[in-house]
Order: sequence, then structure tokens, then C-alpha cells
Amino acid sequence: MSDRAILALEDGRVFHGWAFGARGEVTGEVVFNTSMTGYQEILTDPSYKGQIVVMTYPHIGNYGINEMDVESWRPWVEGFVVREVSPIYSNWRAHRSLEEFLEEHGIVGITGVDTRAITRHIRTAGAMKGVLSTIDLDEESLVRKAATSPGLVGRDLVREVTCAERYVWGEGVPSAWRVTEARPPRYRVVVYDFGVKRNILRLLVDHGCQVVVIPAETPAEEVLALRPDGVLLSNGPGDPAALTYAIQNVAALLGRVPLFGICLGHQLLGLAVGGRTFKLKFGHRGANQPVKDLTTGRVQITSQNHGFAVDPDALPGDVEVTHINLNDGTVEGLRHRSLPAFGVQYHPEASPGPHDAIPLFEEFTRLMEEY
Repeated sequence: MSDRAILALEDGRVFHGWAFGARGEVTGEVVFNTSMTGYQEILTDPSYKGQIVVMTYPHIGNYGINEMDVESWRPWVEGFVVREVSPIYSNWRAHRSLEEFLEEHGIVGITGVDTRAITRHIRTAGAMKGVLSTIDLDEESLVRKAATSPGLVGRDLVREVTCAERYVWGEGVPSAWRVTEARPPRYRVVVYDFGVKRNILRLLVDHGCQVVVIPAETPAEEVLALRPDGVLLSNGPGDPAALTYAIQNVAALLGRVPLFGICLGHQLLGLAVGGRTFKLKFGHRGANQPVKDLTTGRVQITSQNHGFAVDPDALPGDVEVTHINLNDGTVEGLRHRSLPAFGVQYHPEASPGPHDAIPLFEEFTRLMEEY
């Protein structure tokens, strides 16, 4: 690697390294992910739109890229930061390298930087705007660009990742790594695509659901016209409070059909019932986040990717908090006490991550069965 690259943060911190993947310049909120594996799923998760992702695990790319471990049709991260990218890969399913994948899709990467130092700085100062460049190597210029770039607060990034038109999804989890027995279709589920991950759709199919995916701005009345047994509010990027159209549609569906919110969908549910959200200092991103189920006392290790959270103090009395994060006590789950609606801040579909929370899909089917 002969091309230099620089990651500059809005507060003036600058990190020098070497370019890999595509060449160019990108801006975004700089965040870190603590997963040791799963970089391919992270890259293709639409929830990372608008973010430059720093991997805390030092050795990335050693098992390459394959056709199966993708969560969308393309990578969505703005930039990718690693301590050491592997120049070779070894895996029986792999067909190309990480660098080839990033180059093909125009994703700028930097390697040879101290990712521990970046992570420690973000944990202290908070997630912040940054610029990653292989073409402008002037530190002062890059810091100015980072400081004047758009942040995530108030931005609607869902419009950039949602599907253009309605479609039917029929693929389940591949049998090689299925952890639940696939069932014949019984329920019709409409999925709001705010940036949905494919493994959510696969697990719905495995739990006996006929899945119809719709664009994020689809009006509630059009959803009800599809006669769903349930509606899933998917994950996605950006500030939930900016999605006024989605909040209004979720509010219109409350009490008329069972609702299950995941990540951004959970936040939208919290806003639709009258609550509010706030930005976390540095967010939760990784496959090792401990969550306590307050209804059972059990602890799950979960996969997470979010920078905003629901404020528990702003929730109305008919909504209860069901899960909390054991690291910082923030809300990880809620449900309505009288209406068929619940949500979780983490990712029960994992990919990457542990499978502790997959039974939540079973809870969704039970809710649809009751209503």
C-alpha cells in the first residue's frame, strides 16, 4: 500500500494511515464497532449510512467476502477504518478480498491507524463528525471540512436507503446455519423498510410469515389495505425524530394491528406513543452488548447498532420499559400495556452476533395469533 490516507475529526484530532479500497474523500459521523467478526454484515447494514466505522478488532479481512453474508444489496458505510487489513483471505465460501469489495462499491478505507486511540478518544469526547481522505492530505483543510460537514441530528437518511417500491420476500435462513425450525406460512407481515436487514426478513419467513416489504413513506391506510396480521418496523439510519411521516404512520397503526419495532423501528414506536429520543454520547455498536429483560430477570448478549435512544422519563404511563442496557442503563425495550405493540433497541436477528434474542420473533407471532 503506497497511497496515504488521513482521518480527521472535527475537534482537530488527526490520524495518518494508508489507503485501501476506493480512493476519494468522504464525511460522516465517526463511530466504533466492537465486533470481532462480521465486518461484511456491518458494511452492508443500511443503518450505517452516514457513518465512518472504526473496527476495534485489530485484524480485519482475513476471511474475505462471500455472496451469502450480506444484509443488503450494497455496502452503506461512508468509510471504513481498521488497524490492519489482511492482504490475503482464507475461507471456503470467499470469492474476493475485502479491499476488492470496497473498491468495487466506492467505499474509502484507511488502515495502519491506531484504532484503540480513536476509540478511546470517541468514548471520552463522544462520537463526532469526521472526514476520511486519500486526495486532500492537508490536516487543517480536513479538520475544517469535518467541522462544517452535516451531522446525524435532524437528518432523514432513511429516504436514501429505503426500497423504491413494494416487493415480496420469500427467502428463509439457509439451512446450514438455521437455529430455528422453518414453518409453513401462516401470517401476513408487512415490513416498513427504513433500512431493513435481510436476516430480519429471513427469520420472519422461518417463523411462518408471508413477508411484504414497503417503502418508508407508505401511508398507514395503504398498509391496512394489505390486510396484514402484523407490521414490523425495521432498523435504519439517522435521527428518528426527523422522520415525522414515519411517526405519524406508526401512530395511525397503533391498536389496529400488532406492531414489532427493531432498533430505529423501536425508537419510532417510542415517539409514536408520545415519548422522545436523545442522542447517545458514543452509541452502542457491536455484538457483545448485555441487555437485561426486566420481565424475566434474564440477561442476553446482543448485537447492536444505534446512536439514539428512547428517553424513559418521557414515556406515557401506558407504556412500560421491558429491557435495559447493563452498561449504561439506557432503554433497550418497551411495550404498550394495553395495545399489541412492542419494540427492542437491539437486533434480535443478529448477523453478526449471538442468537440469544431470536425468540422475540416467536413473541411477535404469538402476538399476531392473539389478535
